[in-house]
Amino acid sequence: MIFRRTARILLIDEKSRILLFADTDPGIPGVRWWITPGGGVEPGETDRDAALRELTEETGLLLTDPAGLSGPIAVRIGVFHYSDRSVENAETYFVASVETFDIDISGHTEDEKLTMAQHRWWTYEELVSTTETIAPPGLAALWLAAETAPPDVPIDLGREELAIRDLG
Repeated sequence: MIFRRTARILLIDEKSRILLFADTDPGIPGVRWWITPGGGVEPGETDRDAALRELTEETGLLLTDPAGLSGPIAVRIGVFHYSDRSVENAETYFVASVETFDIDISGHTEDEKLTMAQHRWWTYEELVSTTETIAPPGLAALWLAAETAPPDVPIDLGREELAIRDLG
């Protein structure tokens, strides 16, 4: 089991859409799930610093005003059982509202280039009606809470285990 801290971002555009990436496990072809931008917190980084860095690396967007990143709005433990390893992420979620822009994935790491199959902007209606696997499962409710009444204290989303092999 690999343990790591991660920072994730609910990135909402002016058309009220959220950006998600389709993640995959190369060891289990044809299986995917959707996640928010974000990733591991590096030594010496704060969760906020990691969120800003990951946002730039994964989308090409550089927030010129770090105050544009709100939160943290939620925390959770996400455990992912891949074909070759298990990873437990202590996840911290932030939110940012942005103008729509073209996603630039040139900053993806080698692992991300291998596993991130696609990206797309989702409307709230698409998110709540999809049969696709979304991580975290309560993302639509979290998005709604962040837009209507951002929490003063991060919402605890609990613990979720996702066995990738069971998605197929």
